[in-house]
Formats: sequence, structure tokens, C-alpha cells
Amino acid sequence: MNLCTDRYRFAVGLAAALLRRQVSLLPSNATVDLLTRLVVDYPDLYCLTDGVPPRLVIESFPYPKVLDQQREHGPVPRIAEDQLAAIGFTSGSTGRPTPHPKSWRSLAGSGLAEFERLGLARFRGMSLLATVPQQHMYGLESSVLMVMQGGLTMHSGRPFFPADICAELQALPRPRALVTTPVHLRVLLAEASDLPPVDLLLCATAPLSPQLAGEAESRFGAPLHEIYGCTEAGQVATRRAAQTHEWQLLPGIALRQNDKGTWVRGGHVENEVLLSDVIELREQGAFELHGRTGDLVNIAGKRTSLAHLNFQLNSIEGVRDGAFVMPEEEDGTVTRLTAFVVAPGLASESIVAALRQRIDPVFLPRPLCLVDSLPRNETGKLPRAALDDLVARFDARVG
Repeated sequence: MNLCTDRYRFAVGLAAALLRRQVSLLPSNATVDLLTRLVVDYPDLYCLTDGVPPRLVIESFPYPKVLDQQREHGPVPRIAEDQLAAIGFTSGSTGRPTPHPKSWRSLAGSGLAEFERLGLARFRGMSLLATVPQQHMYGLESSVLMVMQGGLTMHSGRPFFPADICAELQALPRPRALVTTPVHLRVLLAEASDLPPVDLLLCATAPLSPQLAGEAESRFGAPLHEIYGCTEAGQVATRRAAQTHEWQLLPGIALRQNDKGTWVRGGHVENEVLLSDVIELREQGAFELHGRTGDLVNIAGKRTSLAHLNFQLNSIEGVRDGAFVMPEEEDGTVTRLTAFVVAPGLASESIVAALRQRIDPVFLPRPLCLVDSLPRNETGKLPRAALDDLVARFDARVG
């Protein structure tokens, strides 16, 4: 289990495990609950860490403060394509995190496909800074694997506060890129007055509004490309959100649809995967997303998706963050929606009035709750358990 927070040390640990034909577990978080389950499910598990070891009965090895400086320069090691390299875990946004094994062919192919799609051959040696953890599939693919496969330069840290992100970016030589999420990007644009110019912006983990993408491109002076994918399949498609709603499949990737939904296969996706999103196929490998299959809402005979509602909510000026929640009644029906919103200086009545101009009145939140922050994880997602806890705490307060 590679828990190194330093991105370079993580990469060294990943490579060392590959050479010893060991499998790297990449948990979606480092909570005691998840790690306890991993210890049970994988009895021969041990941990590599550059910080405080996990509070579990598990053998842990600290990353050495000083590595042996006597290096032997030889050929790059060859890793068998079919070697099991890692097991990624879903984020838990729809329930319990589930494991998904990844071969070296799949991982390396994903990084190379992204490198080629973004046309980064013209930016050989580009410095890449990421605000996402490398244990997450998006962070692994875009900040570690693409660096390895494309000859880019890895920034080892993961700055969090806007001022730190700007300072670290400014210190990097050009060309340089920022790999981030919509949540991190929104805070960065709101709190940083001067943003250092970059040559590329990458974003993933949640749909990005055209307004936010356009502002980011204008203020950073670079194109923003969005990544669509999932832990099960890895990266699937990209788009430039400021210019189009349509996604373009990565090289070798194909989609097909049947009565169960949309399936993805080909390229670095080794086994056909059923996607958890409502997808509308277009011509020449393009498609549009209409939200997750589990996010569809039906109230009074009218249908929409939580993704659409969240998009409209977060497009309101002054809203820093927000999410609709769909509580189920005892009989399984949905009769009301709740929304939690971070909007300093705005009244809930003003937000509801703005929503009334954007969505059908049957989908207006009842109630709309103003909060200081949402319980997002390191990648900006909202785990279902955290949302359920937020709803329970609010219900207890008003009850």
C-alpha cells in the first residue's frame, strides 16, 4: 500500500514494486475504516509511507530520508505488459469503495494515450504540478504515468492553498501545466488575484461549467482540457469545456449501447466496462454526458439529473460550492430535494430565486441549507456516506 504523499517518492515506490512483481494498492482515502478493510481483504499487505504510519496493526516501511547515491546507469527496465501492477479503488461517492485491478499495459497505455491526445510532444520536459493525490486514478494517470510515458518533469508536492499553488507554479520553468479539479479551480480563481501564466490546464472528477472553464483559460492564458473517465476503465475521453459540450474518445477507445447502458472498450481498457453515466452518442467518436444513471430524478412526472441541477446551482454568481442531495422516502420515492450551498454573503432566498430562473420549480430544493463547506474528499468528490451524515446532522438540528 503506497501512501507516500510526495509524488516523486510515490513514483519510486511504484517502480520498485513493479520490479519486484508486487502489486500496489491505491486506496481512495486513508481513513481507518477503509484501511482496516484492506488489511482483512489483503492479509499479506504492508505499507510504504513518507509520513506517520497508519494506526493499524500492519507492517510499515518509512521511505528513506537519504537514498543511496551510487546509481548504476543502465537500460530502462522492461515490465511485462500483463503484469498486475496496481489495484485502484473507487472513491465511494456512490457507496463502498470497490477494487479494480490494473495491468501495466493498461496503466502505461492510459498515460501514453493522454500524452498523445493533448499533443504534449511539443512540450517535451514540461513541468507538471498537480493538486490531486496520486493514489486516485486521475492523479495517477495525469501526474505520474503521463509524466513517465511522455518525458515530462514531475513536481513532487501537492500544494493546497491558492497562494501556495501560485507560488509553486511561478517557481517552475516554462512550459508548465496545472492538473487540478473543479473544486480546487473554483477556489483558486476566487481567492487569487494574480495567477501565473501556464501552458496547459487539466481538470477532472466532476463536470466543469463553460463559464468556469472560460474564466480559467482567460486568467491562466492557456487552454483547459477536461478528462472523463472512471476507476473501472481509466481515462476515456477529453473535451475543451470552454468551447464544446461534446467529448472526444481517446485513441483506440470505442463505445456501444444496449438496454443495460453504455459500454466502453478498446485501447488501454482491457475489459469491457459498463459506464455509470447517461450518454448520448454523436458522430465520429463524440458523445455528450447527461449525468450518472443513479442521479436521475423523477418528481411529479418530470425528469432531470443531479448533475444538471448542480451545474445550474454552481453557475450562480456568488456560489462558491453547492450540491443537490436526493433523500429517499420510506417507500423509495423522491418527493423533495435538498441542496447544501457555500455562498458567503448570499441569502438562501436569493439563491432560490436565481434557481427559479434556471430550473423547473418542481426541482427547487426544499430546503436549501447554507453551510461553511461541503465534506469533499481530496479529489473534490462528495462520498455518499459524508452526504448522508450531512443530511442527518441537518435533520437533527431542525428536528
